Amino acid sequence: MPELFVTNYNARFTGVSSTAQRMAVHHLQRHDLALVGQPLPGLPDPITPRAARQLSRTPPKGRPFAIWHVRRDPEMISALYARDILRLPIRTVFTSAAKHRHGALPRWLIGRMDAVIATSPDAASFFPDVAATLPHGVDVDAYQPAANRCAAWESLGYGGTHGVAIIGRVRSSKGTDVFVDAMIRVMATDPGVHALIVGLAKPSEDAFVSDLHARIAAAGLGGRFHFTGALPLDHLRTEVLPALSLVVNVARYEPFGVVPIEGMAAGTPFVCSDTGHYRAFSDGGRTGLIVPTDDAEATAAAVGELLSDPDRIESMGRAARDKAVADHSIAREADGAAEIYERLWAGEDLAVHRPPL
Repeated sequence: MPELFVTNYNARFTGVSSTAQRMAVHHLQRHDLALVGQPLPGLPDPITPRAARQLSRTPPKGRPFAIWHVRRDPEMISALYARDILRLPIRTVFTSAAKHRHGALPRWLIGRMDAVIATSPDAASFFPDVAATLPHGVDVDAYQPAANRCAAWESLGYGGTHGVAIIGRVRSSKGTDVFVDAMIRVMATDPGVHALIVGLAKPSEDAFVSDLHARIAAAGLGGRFHFTGALPLDHLRTEVLPALSLVVNVARYEPFGVVPIEGMAAGTPFVCSDTGHYRAFSDGGRTGLIVPTDDAEATAAAVGELLSDPDRIESMGRAARDKAVADHSIAREADGAAEIYERLWAGEDLAVHRPPL
C-alpha cells in the first residue's frame, strides 16, 4: 500500500514536472511511492486519481495516513476532494515556487494544505509560515565537468571554437529573443562562438520563432545559431552542458529556474537575468553573472566579458560545480521533504495560517 502519492496531472513535461520527477526518483529509495496522473521518466507507471483515492482508503502499514505531494491547482483540488469530501486518511503537502502573490483560488487551496514547502525565501514570503524552504536540486552525480572544454565542444560538431546556449521553452517569457539579440552582438566581435537554442516551441509560438530566424538571417549569422529542439537528457547532461562555455538564461520571469544549476553541476558558469533564484546561484559573481531582465545589450556585455577570459570561465566553472554539490543536490532537497513527511506522520501540525483572499 503506497504511503506517498506524487501527483503529475499535466501531460506536458514542464519545469514543474521535472522538479517533481527528480525528487520522486530519489524518494523511490525510501518510500512506497505511487505516481498519479501522467508518466514521468524513471518512475513506475502512473495510476489514475480514482485508483489513488481507492488505495488511500486504508492507511499504509505503519503509518496513520498516506501523504499526497501536489504542485498544481488541479492536484490540490484533487487532494482536498479526497481528504475533505471523501474523508480519506491522507495529508497534503504542496510545493510553491511562485515569487508573486497567488490568485484567490490558489491562495484558498494553499491555505488548506497540511504543509507548504517553499523553494526560496522569496516564495516563502507570501505565506505567514511554511514548513520548510528547500531550493530545488539536481542529481549532481549525473553531471561531470569536461576534462577539456574546447575538445568537448569540438566533438559536438556544431562548429566554431566554443559554444553558448539558452535552454528551455522557446518563447518570449523565457527571453529567447533577448538571447538572440545579445548573441548577434557578441558574434560581431567573436568569430569562434556558436549559439545553441535548446528546447521546444509550441505551435502558438510559430510567429515568435519565425521572427527569431528573421533577425538571425538579417545579421547573416544563420550558420552560427542552432535550433536543436529538445535534446535527450543524458546527452544534455554528459555531453552538451560540460562542453559549453556559458549557459545563458535570460527569462523575463522565472519562479525558480533549475537550468543554471544543471550547468553548474557540469562545471559551466552562467549569465542570467535578475529573476528566479539566479542571484543566489551566482554567489556574488563567483559562479555566474546577473544582468537586468529584458536587456540584450547588458547580456551581450556580460557574455563577451567572460568569453574574452577563458581562464576566468574555468575558475568560475570549478566554483560553480562546488556550489552545486554543496547547496543544490537533489539529495538535499529530497531529504528535506522526507523530514516534512515524517513530522506529519508523527502528528506535528505544520499547516500554514490560511492566507486571506
